[in-house]
Amino acid sequence: MAAELGLTPKQAKQAKRAGLLHDIGKVGEEETELSHAILGMKICEKHGENPIICNAVGAHHDEIEMTNILSPIIQACDAISGARPGARREILESYLKRIGELEELAMSYEGVSKAYAMQAGRELRVIVESEKVTDQYAEDLSFMISQKIQDEMQYPGQVKVTVIREKRAVSFAR
Repeated sequence: MAAELGLTPKQAKQAKRAGLLHDIGKVGEEETELSHAILGMKICEKHGENPIICNAVGAHHDEIEMTNILSPIIQACDAISGARPGARREILESYLKRIGELEELAMSYEGVSKAYAMQAGRELRVIVESEKVTDQYAEDLSFMISQKIQDEMQYPGQVKVTVIREKRAVSFAR
Protein backbone atom coordinates (compact mmCIF):
# COMPACT_ATOMS: atom_id res chain seq x y z
CA MET A 1 0.00 0.00 0.00
CA ALA A 2 2.85 2.37 0.83
CA ALA A 3 4.40 1.82 -2.59
CA GLU A 4 1.04 2.34 -4.31
CA LEU A 5 0.67 5.65 -2.48
CA GLY A 6 4.01 6.77 -3.91
CA LEU A 7 6.05 6.67 -0.73
CA THR A 8 9.81 6.27 -1.07
CA PRO A 9 11.37 2.79 -1.27
CA LYS A 10 12.73 3.33 2.26
CA GLN A 11 9.24 4.17 3.57
CA ALA A 12 7.76 1.16 1.75
CA LYS A 13 10.37 -1.06 3.40
CA GLN A 14 9.54 0.44 6.80
CA ALA A 15 5.84 -0.12 6.13
CA LYS A 16 6.50 -3.80 5.44
CA ARG A 17 8.42 -4.09 8.68
CA ALA A 18 5.72 -2.28 10.66
CA GLY A 19 3.09 -4.50 9.05
CA LEU A 20 4.97 -7.62 10.08
CA LEU A 21 5.46 -6.37 13.63
CA HIS A 22 2.12 -4.64 14.26
CA ASP A 23 0.64 -7.55 16.29
CA ILE A 24 3.86 -8.62 18.01
CA GLY A 25 2.29 -7.58 21.33
CA LYS A 26 -0.10 -10.53 21.11
CA VAL A 27 2.74 -12.92 21.98
CA GLY A 28 3.50 -11.41 25.39
CA GLU A 29 4.29 -14.13 27.90
CA GLU A 30 3.41 -12.32 31.11
CA GLU A 31 -0.02 -11.01 32.07
CA THR A 32 -0.35 -7.29 31.52
CA GLU A 33 -3.09 -4.72 31.39
CA LEU A 34 -1.54 -3.15 28.30
CA SER A 35 -3.24 -3.64 24.96
CA HIS A 36 -1.37 -5.71 22.37
CA ALA A 37 -0.68 -2.55 20.34
CA ILE A 38 0.98 -0.72 23.24
CA LEU A 39 2.78 -3.86 24.40
CA GLY A 40 4.01 -4.38 20.83
CA MET A 41 5.28 -0.81 20.67
CA LYS A 42 7.17 -1.31 23.93
CA ILE A 43 8.71 -4.55 22.62
CA CYS A 44 9.80 -2.73 19.46
CA GLU A 45 11.26 0.15 21.47
CA LYS A 46 13.09 -2.30 23.76
CA HIS A 47 14.74 -3.92 20.75
CA GLY A 48 15.78 -0.65 19.14
CA GLU A 49 13.23 -0.42 16.32
CA ASN A 50 12.96 2.80 14.38
CA PRO A 51 10.56 5.25 16.16
CA ILE A 52 8.42 5.40 12.99
CA ILE A 53 7.83 1.65 13.17
CA CYS A 54 7.23 1.81 16.93
CA ASN A 55 4.57 4.47 16.40
CA ALA A 56 2.86 2.49 13.62
CA VAL A 57 2.73 -0.60 15.88
CA GLY A 58 1.45 1.36 18.89
CA ALA A 59 -1.07 3.47 16.99
CA HIS A 60 -2.74 0.83 14.83
CA HIS A 61 -5.76 0.74 17.21
CA ASP A 62 -5.80 4.52 17.87
CA GLU A 63 -4.46 4.16 21.40
CA ILE A 64 -1.68 6.67 20.85
CA GLU A 65 -1.37 9.57 18.44
CA MET A 66 -0.18 8.77 14.92
CA THR A 67 2.99 10.74 14.22
CA ASN A 68 3.91 9.64 10.70
CA ILE A 69 2.43 8.57 7.37
CA LEU A 70 3.03 4.85 7.98
CA SER A 71 0.75 4.63 11.02
CA PRO A 72 -2.58 5.12 9.17
CA ILE A 73 -1.37 2.78 6.43
CA ILE A 74 -0.69 0.02 8.97
CA GLN A 75 -4.06 0.71 10.62
CA ALA A 76 -5.87 0.41 7.26
CA CYS A 77 -4.02 -2.79 6.34
CA ASP A 78 -4.85 -4.29 9.74
CA ALA A 79 -8.55 -3.51 9.18
CA ILE A 80 -8.49 -5.04 5.69
CA SER A 81 -6.71 -8.14 6.95
CA GLY A 82 -9.08 -8.53 9.91
CA ALA A 83 -12.15 -8.35 7.67
CA ARG A 84 -11.24 -11.35 5.53
CA PRO A 85 -13.10 -14.64 6.08
CA GLY A 86 -11.50 -16.66 8.84
CA ALA A 87 -9.46 -13.82 10.32
CA ARG A 88 -11.47 -13.56 13.50
CA ARG A 89 -13.07 -16.45 15.37
CA GLU A 90 -16.55 -14.87 15.41
CA ILE A 91 -16.29 -14.03 11.74
CA LEU A 92 -15.01 -17.53 10.99
CA GLU A 93 -17.92 -19.12 12.83
CA SER A 94 -20.52 -16.99 11.03
CA TYR A 95 -18.73 -17.62 7.72
CA LEU A 96 -18.78 -21.39 8.24
CA LYS A 97 -22.43 -21.21 9.27
CA ARG A 98 -23.31 -19.29 6.10
CA ILE A 99 -21.41 -21.78 3.92
CA GLY A 100 -23.24 -24.67 5.59
CA GLU A 101 -26.60 -22.95 5.15
CA LEU A 102 -25.91 -22.42 1.44
CA GLU A 103 -25.14 -26.10 0.98
CA GLU A 104 -28.15 -27.21 3.08
CA LEU A 105 -30.45 -24.96 1.09
CA ALA A 106 -29.38 -26.60 -2.17
CA MET A 107 -29.57 -30.10 -0.68
CA SER A 108 -33.23 -29.53 0.24
CA TYR A 109 -34.28 -29.86 -3.41
CA GLU A 110 -35.32 -33.17 -4.95
CA GLY A 111 -32.65 -34.75 -7.15
CA VAL A 112 -29.69 -32.90 -5.60
CA SER A 113 -26.93 -35.30 -4.62
CA LYS A 114 -24.17 -32.87 -3.55
CA ALA A 115 -23.71 -29.15 -3.02
CA TYR A 116 -20.45 -27.26 -2.59
CA ALA A 117 -20.11 -23.62 -1.56
CA MET A 118 -16.97 -22.21 -3.15
CA GLN A 119 -15.11 -18.92 -3.55
CA ALA A 120 -15.86 -17.86 0.04
CA GLY A 121 -19.57 -18.47 -0.52
CA ARG A 122 -19.79 -16.47 -3.73
CA GLU A 123 -20.40 -19.60 -5.79
CA LEU A 124 -22.57 -22.63 -5.17
CA ARG A 125 -22.07 -25.76 -7.27
CA VAL A 126 -24.96 -28.18 -7.16
CA ILE A 127 -24.62 -31.71 -8.52
CA VAL A 128 -27.86 -33.46 -9.44
CA GLU A 129 -28.74 -37.04 -10.26
CA SER A 130 -29.13 -37.27 -14.03
CA GLU A 131 -31.80 -39.98 -13.73
CA LYS A 132 -34.04 -37.75 -11.62
CA VAL A 133 -33.34 -34.31 -13.09
CA THR A 134 -33.88 -33.30 -16.72
CA ASP A 135 -31.82 -30.64 -18.50
CA GLN A 136 -34.75 -28.24 -18.29
CA TYR A 137 -35.28 -28.90 -14.59
CA ALA A 138 -31.55 -28.32 -13.98
CA GLU A 139 -31.95 -24.82 -15.44
CA ASP A 140 -35.09 -24.22 -13.39
CA LEU A 141 -33.36 -25.54 -10.27
CA SER A 142 -30.49 -23.08 -10.69
CA PHE A 143 -33.00 -20.23 -10.80
CA MET A 144 -35.08 -21.55 -7.88
CA ILE A 145 -32.02 -21.97 -5.66
CA SER A 146 -30.75 -18.49 -6.51
CA GLN A 147 -34.17 -17.02 -5.67
CA LYS A 148 -34.34 -18.89 -2.37
CA ILE A 149 -30.84 -17.64 -1.45
CA GLN A 150 -31.91 -14.10 -2.33
CA ASP A 151 -35.13 -14.36 -0.29
CA GLU A 152 -33.87 -16.20 2.79
CA MET A 153 -30.17 -15.49 3.29
CA GLN A 154 -27.82 -12.61 3.89
CA TYR A 155 -24.66 -12.67 1.81
CA PRO A 156 -22.10 -10.20 0.49
CA GLY A 157 -22.27 -9.37 -3.23
CA GLN A 158 -23.78 -12.09 -5.34
CA VAL A 159 -23.86 -15.88 -5.33
CA LYS A 160 -23.44 -17.72 -8.60
CA VAL A 161 -25.46 -20.95 -8.64
CA THR A 162 -24.26 -23.63 -11.06
CA VAL A 163 -26.26 -26.83 -11.41
CA ILE A 164 -24.31 -29.73 -12.91
CA ARG A 165 -26.17 -32.60 -14.51
CA GLU A 166 -23.89 -35.22 -15.97
CA LYS A 167 -24.60 -38.54 -17.62
CA ARG A 168 -21.65 -40.86 -18.10
CA ALA A 169 -21.70 -43.94 -20.23
CA VAL A 170 -18.75 -46.28 -19.78
CA SER A 171 -18.04 -49.51 -21.65
CA PHE A 172 -14.97 -51.69 -21.88
CA ALA A 173 -13.64 -53.44 -24.98
CA ARG A 174 -11.70 -56.58 -24.10
